[in-house]
Amino acid sequence: MDELDNMITISDSQGNDYQFEFLDLIEYDGEEYVVLLEDDPEADEVVILKIEDGDTPDTENYTSVDDERILQSVFDIFKEKNKEIYDFEG
Repeated sequence: MDELDNMITISDSQGNDYQFEFLDLIEYDGEEYVVLLEDDPEADEVVILKIEDGDTPDTENYTSVDDERILQSVFDIFKEKNKEIYDFEG
């Protein structure tokens, strides 16, 4: 896979664009979540966002997740699925 194929741009409500590397799509409790890594050499934490339907059929919205239980559950699934690929600390 070409490295650029897994890069996505997300725009915030103020119109600022942010680049992320797409790591995985996780289904949890009937919802879908994306696991992303900010396109920054200093980034060392993943970002987990909930996928919601967009305004048109070919778009989707990403919303932050405030529930720590959901975040931890999604991250645990991600770690289990990807334990052969990534070296998780702790």
